[in-house]
Amino acid sequence: MHSATLDQLVSLAKRRGFVYPTSEIYGGLANSYDYGPLGAQLLKNIRDLWWHHFIESRPDMTGIDSQIIQHPQTWIASGHVAEFNDPLVDDLITHKRYRADHVIETWLQLPSQQSNPELQSLIIENLSLVEIEQLITKHHIVSPEGNPLSAPKGFNLLFETAIGAVTGEKSKVYLRGETAQGIFANFKQILDSTRMQLPFGVGQIGKSFRNEVTTGQFVFRTLEMELAEIEYFFNPQTQEWQKLLNEWKEAMWQFVHQTLGIDESNLRWRQHTDQERSHYSLDTYDLEYQFPFGFKELWGVAYRTDYDLKQHQQFSDTSLEYRDPQTGESFIPHVIEPALGVGRAFLMVLHHAYWHDEAKNRIVLRFKPSLAPIAVAVFPLLKNKPELVTKAKEIYHSLLGKYRVVWDDRGNIGKRYLSQDEIGTPFCLTIDFETLDNDTITVRERDSAAQTRISLASLTQYLDQNLR
Repeated sequence: MHSATLDQLVSLAKRRGFVYPTSEIYGGLANSYDYGPLGAQLLKNIRDLWWHHFIESRPDMTGIDSQIIQHPQTWIASGHVAEFNDPLVDDLITHKRYRADHVIETWLQLPSQQSNPELQSLIIENLSLVEIEQLITKHHIVSPEGNPLSAPKGFNLLFETAIGAVTGEKSKVYLRGETAQGIFANFKQILDSTRMQLPFGVGQIGKSFRNEVTTGQFVFRTLEMELAEIEYFFNPQTQEWQKLLNEWKEAMWQFVHQTLGIDESNLRWRQHTDQERSHYSLDTYDLEYQFPFGFKELWGVAYRTDYDLKQHQQFSDTSLEYRDPQTGESFIPHVIEPALGVGRAFLMVLHHAYWHDEAKNRIVLRFKPSLAPIAVAVFPLLKNKPELVTKAKEIYHSLLGKYRVVWDDRGNIGKRYLSQDEIGTPFCLTIDFETLDNDTITVRERDSAAQTRISLASLTQYLDQNLR
């Protein structure tokens, strides 16, 4: 059912205005993409559903929007300047750079390596730089071009830049590598202004930046990404972190399965190993989706303990303790962090929705209706009949502002249906001569292609019931 290749998704996304290569007129930029008209709307729908589900619908949640550029000490305190590294190798002939673990992962998929159980059980993320170098040397692992590789070295993923006058003194700053630190740095202000009591969470959606060197996975791994992150603060003396972690795992799973409409057979959990886990985490799980290139991380949840608030308290010399209003006790709260890659959620729903209907020879994006970039398309049966166009325009304008609606009078009616199927529009409304006689219209449903005649008076009720 969900057998679309990555090439098919990339082709459809560009052709229909979901995703464009950024700066394509100048030759593009590696690991960088722009979202077109339909892609921008699909992203917004995902964001809105996440924000409504996790922020607006819970009494224990609030949201913020912090800056992309923060004081550089933020990233020193958080450990990102010292710890935010990936293993990097150079092709000694072409001088291209690659993630060492990804080069090894590709090498392990070669037919010549499939029969070696020792190599197949290798967990690449666990390897140190020394172990990676030994593996490359022992097995003569080469670059994708077939050339020898340099010794691996740690490569920091933070983007470094500077602020200040061009001719004057400049200050080194970083583009944020995650949105979480904006929440931690604002913890005291959030407490002072909201008076929220533990347990409570703070969420935000925003751009983050990582100097990725891996290419070839479309919007899955990009230089500029959008994260939807929550920091859920609690008292470890009165709440068990394992129980909270499991509650968030369940909430994440249900959001992906029920709200985004993803089949559970394409989802799984994977726990991080001790070596793989980030420096701030005591336990981490990834909710993985089966992308065209295999099961990969969609959404992570980590028990960050009190690491971040302690670090910022130490480096800023500002108290970030919480005072319990019932007991008077002061302490630094602990944190559970669910962090979703919005671009990865976008790629997931695009891939999951893709369907080749062989019986009718059509490509259909079977988005859940609440996710579809366009909810309703309005057609006059014939565009050269003024009375049909006038009536159709009247209906179209009556729906604007209530639904995501589009007008389409190009070509014949069959081609219009196929065009809307390919962008995932759940319902097409056709206004014909019978409409002029009795105020009924034809509603055509996307997945089944079934057509139903309903009255204009019942149209709003019909759409409200079916666009969920």
